[in-house]
Formats: sequence, structure tokens, C-alpha cells
Amino acid sequence: MKKSIFIILAAVVLIGHAAKAQQDAQYSQYIFNGIYINPAYAGYKEVLNMHSFYRNQWTGIEGSPKTLSLAVDAIANDGNVGLALQIVSDKLGAQTNTSTYASYSYRLRMNTDGSSRLAFGLSGGITQLGLDAGKLHPNDPEYSVGNGNNNIILPDARVGIYFSNNQFFAGLSADNLISSRYSDSKFRDIPKPSIHSYFTAGMLIPLSTGIQLKPSFLFKEDFNGPTSLDLNAFMLFGEKLWIGGSYRTGVKLWDKKNLQKDLSRLNSVVGAIEVFPTSSLRIGYAYDFSVGPLQSYSGGTHEISIAFMFRRGDMRMTTPRVF
Repeated sequence: MKKSIFIILAAVVLIGHAAKAQQDAQYSQYIFNGIYINPAYAGYKEVLNMHSFYRNQWTGIEGSPKTLSLAVDAIANDGNVGLALQIVSDKLGAQTNTSTYASYSYRLRMNTDGSSRLAFGLSGGITQLGLDAGKLHPNDPEYSVGNGNNNIILPDARVGIYFSNNQFFAGLSADNLISSRYSDSKFRDIPKPSIHSYFTAGMLIPLSTGIQLKPSFLFKEDFNGPTSLDLNAFMLFGEKLWIGGSYRTGVKLWDKKNLQKDLSRLNSVVGAIEVFPTSSLRIGYAYDFSVGPLQSYSGGTHEISIAFMFRRGDMRMTTPRVF
């Protein structure tokens, strides 16, 4: 069975090659650190913030996606500038993607106390795309992707805008702006990145003393595959514990003639928790339970995160950055 599933994953890679499109890595804990989907989030927490996570997707399936990331961000120029550095390693079967991005955001104060900000963000970096042909076993023996490791290194850029105040946030972003513009011949046997756009919004609703509700949503669009929608709801207890979940599904915003008509829109249900052992340390865990076609094969998805905020003894944040 594992061999059969591995062949399925290899076919996914080949289909991605045929469509000249590579999908971005999937995240569940972007709700705790928006830098993963939007460069304008850099500096949002207004402290030196280090965040890392490891995601093991579709456990039990050989060649399943595995993602490791480290992100650091901080503010400069009296909080008017946000800076970030992000490193990501993503693997799917024979396919690998390692990237490094530096982000800059300019943060406009929308009121006198600085609780409302409108940020414009830009990321620049490099991405290394690879495909180990030795791990592929295509059903068509005449299909050839060469021998050994195929690698390509490309420059890339991301852009975003992000608004937030004490009760509401919204962001719009796009990535793969440069790497997706190279001619198809540049990639040969390696799946070509496609532009992805993200639109997210949410709010923080006080329910009672020490308890707040955070509903939010995220649209993810690559203009070739199905549009993805996350519906999220989390509870914050005493600024010590986040607990909640998400429902991820495909949605039809418009007709895409290249898609099969009978594709399942079901994806996953996510349960997540984040605890604060100290005021500076955050530890999170998310579990994705497949509810689509992989439900019978996958043992689910595990995602672990650790974050640390470096605070100065005399630092007082302008607003409670609990988003």
C-alpha cells in the first residue's frame, strides 16, 4: 500500500510539472504568525520575535510533505519599520524547495496612539528547487525526467499589505512574483512555481473577563488549481492559552476549465492549541485530520511550533499583540 501511495505522490509531482505549476507549502499555524503568508506582517508584534515550526503532513504515507521553517522579525525606526528573515525547507517525495527571504514593511500609524497600523511589505530572496529523478517511478516508462538530482536557483519576491487594530485585522499578499516569470524551458524537469495570492481577515471579540474569541478566514488562490478556504475559530483564555480549530475546503469562485469537474472539495479539519509557559515563550501544536480522499490512507498531519519574544525590561507594547 505504501508503495502505491508513493507512486500517487510521484504522479502529483509529474502532474505539477506538466501543468508548469508548483504549489506552496501548506501551513496550519499561520494564524499565530502571519509572516508565513504576508511580508507586511513583519514587526507586527513590536518585539524581537523568533518563531519556528515543523510540519509532517499525511503521516503514514511514504514521500509525504515535510516542512521546516525559521522566522525572525523585529521593528526599527520607532516602530515604523518592520524587518524579518525567513528560511523554509519543504520536501514532497522527490521534490524539494529551500528558500530564504528578507522582508521589509513600512508601518503607517492610523491614529495617535499607534494602535491602528497599515503596513506595506516586500520580500526578496532566493529559492532552490530540486527534483531527485531516482525517486520517481512513473507508470509510463517512456516518460523521462533525466537522471540524478536536478536543481535550479532563482531570485524571488513577495508583496503584501496588512491592516490591524485592537479588534480587527486583514491582509492581502502574493508570492513567487519573480520565479514564476521565467520561461518554461528554464525549469526542464523541475515543477515551475506559480503565483499564489492570500486574503485573510479576522477579529478579536471579548466574551467575558479574560476570555476572547478570534474568528478568521483565509482564501488561498493559485489561479490554476482549486481555490482553498480556511474557516478558523479560536478562544484565548487569560492571554495564556489559545485553543480552537479550522475547517479547510475547496471553493468555486469561478470556472477553471483546466480542472476536473468531479474533484472533491473536502480537505481537512484542524485542531490547534498554543500555550504561554511564560510571557515570552509560546508553544503550539496543530493536528490536521483528512476528511477528503486521503482519509483512509493518511494518519493525519502534525505541526509543532515554538516561538520566543525577546523583551527589554523597560519595554511596554503599545497594544496587546495577541493576534
